[in-house]
Amino acid sequence: MTDPTVVSSAHDAVAPASPPRGPLAREALALAAFDHLVDNSPGFRARAGQREMAAHIAETLSLVDWPSGEDKASNNAADAQPGERAIAVVQAGTGVGKSAAYAATVIPLALAHQKRVILSTATVALQEQLMVKDLPALSAALPQPFSYALAKGRGRYVCRLKLDQLSGGDAASADLFEGDDAPDSASQTPDALAAHTVASAAASARAAERWTERAQQYSQWTASLDSGAWDGDRDQLADPPEAELWSPVAAERHTCTARHCPSYNSCSYYQARARLAQAQVIVVNHDLLLSTLGLHALPAPEDCYIVFDEAHHLGAVAQGQFTESMDLMRSQWLDRLPRAVEEVASALQHTPGVDVSAFASELKRAQAELARLAMARVGALPAWDQLTGRASRAPVSRGGFDSASAPVIERFEGGALPPEWTETVAQLHTRSSALLKVMEALATQLKAMARENPGDAARCAKLYSRLGVLAPRLQHLQATAELWLQEPLAGQPPLAKWLEAGIQGGLVTLTAHACPLQPGSLLRNHLWRHVRAAVATSASLTTCGSFDHFLHESGLAFDDAAKAREVQSPFDHARQGRLVVVQTRADPKDVEAYSREMLDALMDDLGQVQRGALVLFTSRALMRRAQELLERGLHGALRDRVLVQGEASRTLLIRRHAERVAEGRASILFGLQSFGEGLDLPGELCEWVFITKLPFASPSDPVGQARADWLKEQGRDPFSELVVPATGARLLQWTGRALRTEADEAVVVCYDARLLRQSYGRRMLQGLPPYRLQRRQDGVLSDV
Repeated sequence: MTDPTVVSSAHDAVAPASPPRGPLAREALALAAFDHLVDNSPGFRARAGQREMAAHIAETLSLVDWPSGEDKASNNAADAQPGERAIAVVQAGTGVGKSAAYAATVIPLALAHQKRVILSTATVALQEQLMVKDLPALSAALPQPFSYALAKGRGRYVCRLKLDQLSGGDAASADLFEGDDAPDSASQTPDALAAHTVASAAASARAAERWTERAQQYSQWTASLDSGAWDGDRDQLADPPEAELWSPVAAERHTCTARHCPSYNSCSYYQARARLAQAQVIVVNHDLLLSTLGLHALPAPEDCYIVFDEAHHLGAVAQGQFTESMDLMRSQWLDRLPRAVEEVASALQHTPGVDVSAFASELKRAQAELARLAMARVGALPAWDQLTGRASRAPVSRGGFDSASAPVIERFEGGALPPEWTETVAQLHTRSSALLKVMEALATQLKAMARENPGDAARCAKLYSRLGVLAPRLQHLQATAELWLQEPLAGQPPLAKWLEAGIQGGLVTLTAHACPLQPGSLLRNHLWRHVRAAVATSASLTTCGSFDHFLHESGLAFDDAAKAREVQSPFDHARQGRLVVVQTRADPKDVEAYSREMLDALMDDLGQVQRGALVLFTSRALMRRAQELLERGLHGALRDRVLVQGEASRTLLIRRHAERVAEGRASILFGLQSFGEGLDLPGELCEWVFITKLPFASPSDPVGQARADWLKEQGRDPFSELVVPATGARLLQWTGRALRTEADEAVVVCYDARLLRQSYGRRMLQGLPPYRLQRRQDGVLSDV
């Protein structure tokens, strides 16, 4: 888990008057603040939908009566009486101006009650908008200014102690932080043994050269820190470093002794965290917020206001936070573990309660045995033969739909492991648990020694880091094994359990995974039961015309504190935009025939683009196939107009796109799911949006498959309950790239005729804005 730090802040707080008493007074205060913003912001135009959203938030949150005085001792949302918790759920259509609506109401309400505000988002783009544009404007306009900050994970900051150790190129210290370059030979398949031998030899040669080069870079960073030219924030470096360069010197909770560290007073992370403690409004992302629950790194959910913008991501983020995985192919770190424990134990004159060397060896053997069992299972799959090129008469096709780099996934149906695997997984769990207890005991003693003998702090910090770099791997192994052994309770869904195998750099990769199936339950138990006052908003909370899917996925379906409202976009979609559904002859289920027909139509349509356009693909393979068409034949002239996701950073691509359009040239962006959301291309930058296929989730998603299987066992329809609503939500986001202002005009072209032909397609249409809907068949347009 990561801890947050502040990036910037502005304005000092002004002591508030006594807090308003009663719902009417609180509602009036919040709405008055919003109206003050509208009246006192030059160029700010009142929008009916925005005030409707502000009024809903003000009315809902006015029900929260914060405890004062002696009551604060029992300030726990889980113990709150009915009416003391309130969650405003708002679907705010594009153009409503939701950030001003929630910030101008929630922040003044929080200041009046001397509470802090957390603004949580899913994307960096929205964080930047809040920090650079919205919060400075709001703080300047409101009678009571406030301080605000952007929280980042601990890993975004450099650890000064590690940097000092490694900047000299110390080989011993380098070994401490070095990862595994190649999988362990004991767990390789026969086909991979030769590759392992070569790779291991090459790895040793690479390591010495790599660390010499890194030491030079670390020395430069050290000098920049000493001179004050750099504050230790990775994002402030002129050239963002690659992960393999940054990771060895990144700050980590497991290697940090906090105030007992000799570099504590100059620690970039703790200096930033001290500033964070002074901020009244904290901007954070969903991942960081959920990962720090219970760690006291951010204000407690029961003692602050929380706004979840882009809240439709909450379910997926929660599921990701509670997913565990372990690497089955790399085990050299287990050879280093006994040496590290022995060094620390000797320094402390402590004798571990178990034979660490023997337990580590047994753990390594169990890991190798599980890898053998897993590879035998994966190796029998046709997909593995296809990936490795061993399939008879089935070579990996260049640019085909079975990408050679895609991993092979093998799921355990019903979360049931093969019986013969249980003993091996159990040994993994028992041995890793025992070793974790040893390391935790040593870590506790090291902190105590540093506290009692400040002169030994530097030595203790270095010893602590010896354990800390190994602890996360051991924890992931132990947690994954524990989940793999877990059996479902009666009436409860099983865990999703699966293997993932691939090839990287000529070597086999193999990981084991486990994940709970119901994100709503996770959020309900770990988040919402602690939250007292919150807002959840997005432009796509409703799908297929209903809040039901979002409420279930986010854990709010049965929460009486949640009050939902849909606020319509101010855009005149029927006048400003058209949604054209192309009637292809081929059914999209016939992947090859549909792709050929769709790409031919797409190329013809791209030739009509005069300014900006966005093409959204459902797979990288399909996007690559479109690229290949541009490289040759009749469509080669279009190649210079196209910018493809992955060719450069997203920021650079958008800048090039804007420059081309400003010069009067046509510019077309090719992108995947991440370009279908959060991309703001107003006016001429996006006059066309081309949707190559309905954005269904990948059928190989093991968690989605496991959820579908469980729903079927309950006699329910997973396609109707999960697949259609989730696809409808993505489609709403994708079509939302077309109109960004009330002056825009754009056309959305969807080549997937199922949107009109199938009943589930018409369900999705119900959740889209009321564009002028047209059908295109054989080049002829007709209104629907």
